[in-house]
Amino acid sequence: MSVTRDDVAYIAGLARLSFSDEEMATMTTEMNSILHYVEKLNEIDTEGVQPLSSIHDQSNVLREDVAEGSIATGLALQNAPDRQDRFFKVPKVL
Repeated sequence: MSVTRDDVAYIAGLARLSFSDEEMATMTTEMNSILHYVEKLNEIDTEGVQPLSSIHDQSNVLREDVAEGSIATGLALQNAPDRQDRFFKVPKVL
């Protein structure tokens, strides 16, 4: 598959880009070289190769999620500078 100047002009129009004639020729050449490279990648034998979900061969490094009891309300509020009933009291933020 190759890209023509009309294809580049169409794609440029979709992207709302404008190119001079020289830039249009350069873009056509560059897009054709990109497509040529992709065609070379399609020639590679990938039979039996498992697809990757990540390039890193790491598993989850986080600790296990273990439920623990919560801190008592009185203990949590004992060092609070200001409180109201069982809540921390803070200044209004507008």
